[in-house]
Amino acid sequence: MNLLARRPTHRLLILADAVVAVLLALGATTDPEGLAVSTTSVLICWLLMVPVAVRRIWPMPAYYGALLLGPLLLTLQENRLMMVGVVALTIYPVSATQPVRRSAIALGLGLLVTGGALLASVMGAPRVNGWPDPVPVVGVAWLVVGASWSLGTAVRTRRVSAAREARMQAEKAVVDERLRIARELHDVVAHSLSMITVKAGVAAKVLDKHPEEGREALRAIEQIGRGSLVEMRQLLGALRSSDSAPESTPLPGLADLPSLARRAAEAGVQVDLSVSGAVPDSMGLSVYRIVQEAITNVVRHAAPARCRASVSVVDGLLKISVVDDGPGQRVLPGKAGGHGLAGMRERATMYGGAFEAGPLPGGGFGVQASWEIP
Repeated sequence: MNLLARRPTHRLLILADAVVAVLLALGATTDPEGLAVSTTSVLICWLLMVPVAVRRIWPMPAYYGALLLGPLLLTLQENRLMMVGVVALTIYPVSATQPVRRSAIALGLGLLVTGGALLASVMGAPRVNGWPDPVPVVGVAWLVVGASWSLGTAVRTRRVSAAREARMQAEKAVVDERLRIARELHDVVAHSLSMITVKAGVAAKVLDKHPEEGREALRAIEQIGRGSLVEMRQLLGALRSSDSAPESTPLPGLADLPSLARRAAEAGVQVDLSVSGAVPDSMGLSVYRIVQEAITNVVRHAAPARCRASVSVVDGLLKISVVDDGPGQRVLPGKAGGHGLAGMRERATMYGGAFEAGPLPGGGFGVQASWEIP
């Protein structure tokens, strides 16, 4: 009975089945031609309506109950329509909820029982146009029952397809979210560790001879570490939050690019930054992460070097370019360790854009990303 609480629509359908069952029973037991010839047949008529009323709650028991009571009623009164109608009504939820093989077995048994009962009820009837009267009677009954089974099977197939599609969408959403988290973790951790590694190397070299420069490098390491912890807390807070965004410092965007350039300069990479045009706030984080990862690669693989980083919006097209003059070697997507460039490509393609990265003919390395702004 827990199915009664499944959803309002289901409860209404069960109520409708009960109303239909009562109306069918009243029609059969108050027929003006006196089909209900005895108290026993009246009782069986009402019992036969129970499978109709509960067919959505217990499909299989209801169907087999109809197959048991239908022929019994047919032996007491010539109400063939009642038996065929009840069997057709009860086979529908069986085919709509059960595997095709099981419902096909139920259909075969139902056709056998109804056909045998109808043949027995019309034996000895006169022939019509050379054919026995039972032939069209049984044929119509089988057609009605088979049509009900086919309709239920079609409904079940559609439901299975919809459930499969929903499951695939859910799995895709999980994969997309996992990739998003991986990109964010990579960008935060890789950038910070690259900066910290460079500054730690500087501190180790100059701490004895130039203690002030060494202390400055250590202070930069502390500042970068604190900033990274803030971003990590934001990311973890977003993962834990189920209803709304957690209260925290806003995630980085275009306004944070100048501070990114200053940190890169402290690590030995001079960044010429240029930002023009209006970038939607919803895209600010992706733009920042692409520029951040491109500059991080320069710090990691090409420092000391200079690079030009530009973000522009012209005629609805957003363009990101980071070009450096250092050694033109990077780990490209598809090779071991190529998560950074792969992450930038994913961010660009997320908006239906294009991404290119590779060594430049005259030396250095270039990263280009672009997509249209709706």
